Amino acid sequence: MLSLSDFTYRLGPRLLIDHASVALPNGARCGLVGRNGCGKSTLFRLLLGEIAAESGSFSLPRGARMGHVAQEAPGGPVSLLDYVLAADTERAALLAEAETATDPHRIAEIQTRLADIGAHAAPARAAGILAGLGFDAEAQARPCSDFSGGWRMRVSLAAMLFLEPDMLLLDEPTNYLDIEGAIWLKAHLKRYPHTLLVVSHDKDFLDEVCDHILHLDRGKMTLYRGNYANFARQRAEKAMLAEKEADKLAAQRAHLQAFIDRFKAKASKAKQAQSRVKQLEKLGPVATFSAEEAARLHLPNPVKALAPPIVAMEGASVGYGERVVLRNLNLFISDDDRIGLLGQNGNGKSTLVKLIAGRLAAMSGTVTRAAKLDVAYFAQHQLDELSESDTPYLLVRRRMPQAGEAQVRAKTAQLGFGVDKADTEIARLSGGEKARLLLGLAAFDGPHLLILDEPTNHLDIPMREALVEALAEYKGAVIIVSHDRAILDASCDRLWLVADGGVKTFDGDLDDYEAMIVSARGTEPGKRENGSNGAAPSARREAAEKRANLKPLRERAKALESQLEKFNTLLARADEALANPDIFAKAPERATQIAKDRAALAERVAATEEEWLEVMGEIEGA
Repeated sequence: MLSLSDFTYRLGPRLLIDHASVALPNGARCGLVGRNGCGKSTLFRLLLGEIAAESGSFSLPRGARMGHVAQEAPGGPVSLLDYVLAADTERAALLAEAETATDPHRIAEIQTRLADIGAHAAPARAAGILAGLGFDAEAQARPCSDFSGGWRMRVSLAAMLFLEPDMLLLDEPTNYLDIEGAIWLKAHLKRYPHTLLVVSHDKDFLDEVCDHILHLDRGKMTLYRGNYANFARQRAEKAMLAEKEADKLAAQRAHLQAFIDRFKAKASKAKQAQSRVKQLEKLGPVATFSAEEAARLHLPNPVKALAPPIVAMEGASVGYGERVVLRNLNLFISDDDRIGLLGQNGNGKSTLVKLIAGRLAAMSGTVTRAAKLDVAYFAQHQLDELSESDTPYLLVRRRMPQAGEAQVRAKTAQLGFGVDKADTEIARLSGGEKARLLLGLAAFDGPHLLILDEPTNHLDIPMREALVEALAEYKGAVIIVSHDRAILDASCDRLWLVADGGVKTFDGDLDDYEAMIVSARGTEPGKRENGSNGAAPSARREAAEKRANLKPLRERAKALESQLEKFNTLLARADEALANPDIFAKAPERATQIAKDRAALAERVAATEEEWLEVMGEIEGA
């Protein structure tokens, strides 16, 4: 287990971790929660040895490996699959040594160890993880340098999931994922065989994955059993009990103080009054529950509503240069719509919102926008575009050049940056504070249409709840792209699926979409069935058609199972032969040939297993 004892850490004058002690059970899947800036990422850095604690210590079982996702995205000419495989340094070293080893006993040891760690099945396992995170077979063979930073961060995550360290640290792992990737990651982590400590502000993620919650608040750590919903319930119960106890103690203090005030001047009651003073001193101060401060977020409403539809498309196509990304778009947006966009990254969601916002022109068809339509666009990449020397006050001042000082300060405070934060340089703001600032600036003038691309990244749970409340009060139209189910569930009443070069209404809810994704990935990891538009009637028709064609699939699955049985028998014989060191001494050429044949056979096993999984996925999906 992970054990922290009397852990203390200061960041300048701030006491982030105050004599905290906690013991995390082996195999726990623990969510680390707390407000932005409370010290969660700092705790990770302490555990990784990047910084030193002021006092205290932590321990892991002897020989336990700790792993985390590197902050720097991988690059260079190495392929995605090779990068992930290289994460297992023991396997890589053994395979390299196996190419040059000549000592019969060492060769036997190498082959035995490779078999023990499942080295020959590793490529199939690595490919499965990459597929789950959105990389098809073609993408896995491409170099890391071909991908953007966000996609390469997925590769870093894949490498750590493949390595399976005894203690896995994950800091906001869904930030670089689309909703499909987040669905896969949740399912994968629920089966993680070792201890997991994950920082996340996604309540749905914490509810599905975690069986413990570690709460960091005002320097103290408290471990709760159960998922986030259970943690929230226990916190609410603690708050109620603490409030009742505080009321009881306050009433007792008031009663004693009233007696003292009434009789302290009377000689006949002086002894009793002095006794009450001592009782009052023993009671101490009234204890209150340290409830987290509520977050606030305000989105200004449009000054004047526009007649619907504010955007309408007929037969529109859009793309870049001569490449068409989306075609035959027949869509409309009303003045009060709440639309959630679904679909894998790379399917065209960003292209669609750029077309809606007027940043891209239609290649064909028509796009009609209401006169004087004001569109605001928020995207996570804008965080990197902020000048680190600016302050919230200066950014607001530029938007209000003619306003007085008091007005600018008031508007800055309305964005969530009061006297203590208004003049803080951007470089010193947390990721959540930067995101809050950008949200406020995006909606500064009360737009008619607000487009939010992954708005919850870097926001803590109270700020996410504040965003949901602000969207509920906002009177304009909203389009949201997010992997966070909570905000889509709470804020969207229409869902559009961007897939297969088009955009169609998704008739089900997010549960239906998740079920569709799970079924589709059983067919081909990272892709949906061709022709699926996500609509429930269409999905049922496709399912019926597949059930009618199950016979050839079942026959293929049976043939593959027979091949696997034969291959595994041959593998067992090869392992038995190679485990005998005498063969290398008496017949080294034959031993070398057996080792080569075994390696080739292992590759065939991996390929056959992958094909069998695809066929079984098609059967289950149908």
